[in-house]
Amino acid sequence: MKPTDAAVPPELPEEATAPPPASAGPLSARNLPAPAKLGAGWKTYVDPGGSEAGFLGNKTWTRQREPHQAAFEALPVGCAGQLPSGSLPVPQYALQATYRTAAGLPATALLLRFTGAEEAATYYNGYHSRMTACGNGGDLSVTQLWTEDAATAATRQYAGAESYTDISVVQGRTVALLAATATTPPPTQSTWSHTVTPTLQSTIDTP
Repeated sequence: MKPTDAAVPPELPEEATAPPPASAGPLSARNLPAPAKLGAGWKTYVDPGGSEAGFLGNKTWTRQREPHQAAFEALPVGCAGQLPSGSLPVPQYALQATYRTAAGLPATALLLRFTGAEEAATYYNGYHSRMTACGNGGDLSVTQLWTEDAATAATRQYAGAESYTDISVVQGRTVALLAATATTPPPTQSTWSHTVTPTLQSTIDTP
């Protein structure tokens, strides 16, 4: 039976025996921002993968993800706040990209392409409501930076570990989630995230 709820964990995937494709259905590198559009000194990064990463490297900076797994793993976990329940649609396609910031730190982009704009909006709103409800003080703390109708930014802080600037955007049938290792104070993160959001909006839903 085909999974219908991205808020429920998928069955454990079979161990990968081949590198994933560099595209996912209609999604490819052209749906992603060029690194220079995300900041001076940004570069694409070829993730070598491996057993700990759970996938085999494909010698490029983009890779197809299993859609249900990608959509579920993107949701916040370890929050102190009570997260909303409710089902979320499963995307048709998922594509992940890896970057390095000007400081050489990790950044990732995840594109989720749904069957239609309504499904994309439902997932986006469910993701946003969970991030907003996460609160502070758990294994994951989320602080909102700003919110618009079709885009939002937050700081995602893991207990005793890294902090990320997290941008989520919905455009047509596609949701984009961009996470960059944060090395600057929230006001600077807010400015940067506002700057790069139009770039995401302009590329992610092209056919």
